[in-house]
Amino acid sequence: MKISTPSFRKTIMSTAWQFLRQTGLSFSECLKKAWANFKLQQKMQTEIVKFYFQKVDGSVREAWGTLRADMLPEIGEGNRKKNDTVQTYFDTEVNAFRCFKKFNLVA
Repeated sequence: MKISTPSFRKTIMSTAWQFLRQTGLSFSECLKKAWANFKLQQKMQTEIVKFYFQKVDGSVREAWGTLRADMLPEIGEGNRKKNDTVQTYFDTEVNAFRCFKKFNLVA
């Protein structure tokens, strides 16, 4: 998704509203988190990115991940339903797919 398209604003706003409903934090804070997630996803489309997120147990994890098509392994058709609350990425350190809750991204 290119940033020049107007639909990126819709994506960011809907993510921010989702965060607001889930957490009850201020909309300003939710919007910051939504922007951070969007920027991370855009950057992972073209390169390997170092980022941090808070795990469910409260600890912070450093991750190196990408979404570059030429670096992803072949994946078969899965029966999983898409979950909009998590960000899936390919972890380049362990060569496997991983995910984290979008709101837990540490910017």
